[in-house]
Amino acid sequence: MIWILAGAVLLPSFFVSLIAVAIVRRFAVRLRLLDQPNARKVHSNPVPLGGGLGIWCGLFSVFTVGSLIVHFSSPEMLNRFGLEVVANHLEGMRQKSVELWSLLTCAFVLVAVGLMDDRRGLSWQIRIGIEFIVAAIVVFGLDIRFTAFIQFSFLSDLASMIWIVALINSFNMLDNMDGLSGGVAAIICFVLSIMLLFGPGASAGQPQIFVACMLLALLGSLLGFLCHNWPPAGIFMGDAGSYLVGFWIAIATLLTTYTGYHSDTPHAILAPLCALAIPLYDTFSVIAIRLSERRSPFQADKKHFSHRLVEMGLSKRAAVLTIYLATLTTALGALLLQRTDVFGAVVVVLIVICTCGLMAILELLAVRDRSL
Repeated sequence: MIWILAGAVLLPSFFVSLIAVAIVRRFAVRLRLLDQPNARKVHSNPVPLGGGLGIWCGLFSVFTVGSLIVHFSSPEMLNRFGLEVVANHLEGMRQKSVELWSLLTCAFVLVAVGLMDDRRGLSWQIRIGIEFIVAAIVVFGLDIRFTAFIQFSFLSDLASMIWIVALINSFNMLDNMDGLSGGVAAIICFVLSIMLLFGPGASAGQPQIFVACMLLALLGSLLGFLCHNWPPAGIFMGDAGSYLVGFWIAIATLLTTYTGYHSDTPHAILAPLCALAIPLYDTFSVIAIRLSERRSPFQADKKHFSHRLVEMGLSKRAAVLTIYLATLTTALGALLLQRTDVFGAVVVVLIVICTCGLMAILELLAVRDRSL
């Protein structure tokens, strides 16, 4: 039944995104959505932007149809079609509909800001300011925040807002090579949705259907987009897409229940850090490099993890696949945190840290060899 539900969310979002991205790609010139090559870009010819519109269409269409089904269906009708899981959670899903459409509205605002940035360019102050406003609406207006047992609510609120803005910018910064940001996001969505649908809570008859559907819808949309973005890319997701992806994954991680207050696995709250270790590694390493060179952390350049791998001798495609593998390695640790004791959790976290540390050491050795 869970597989039927997953397919019912994943496949429509995939096909809608696939078609929508193709349409945007065809009319990109008329829409003035072209990414021109320059010194900090890895492509030498103009490439259409606006793939994020296709990703948005995939999300929007699935949840529009899903909302109609939830509001106009009865448990008996859903049981007749073999959707017992949905039927059992029908009332809860109806209650979540207002929250869902509020989140979709916030996501649309970010898509619109991203499109303006793609077409005309916006200052980093305006972009960050709008991102924090949206994050504040989510935290204070929708009451979505970390439940990490933080005693001081203002710290939880602040951490939640920073988390949302950090992931928006992490996936924006990661969008620097064909197939990179979309592929990494797809891997993370896949692993987190598996955790929600088949974790200990699901085994006890309490799968987190709402959040899993959010991730599966994004996963399908990303796969449809990647059919056009796989190297050599025919279209980029642009800021509209990266803002949407980062925001949606951030919200999904905030909505997820990783452990209970009296649970034996409080360490499961580290799951999103494991799943998102590589995008965060890229973000913080790039910021550290820019600050060490006394430049603004918001100044675009070719210092990203993928660029550094290419400088080490990898092809662009090999660099992307390497980052895919690193992402999968760390993200798989998130699946174990809900199923292991404290010792096992320490091992998982150490594996993630060692993976990031190994990459950093290899990069430092490569820099030293080039300087000799």
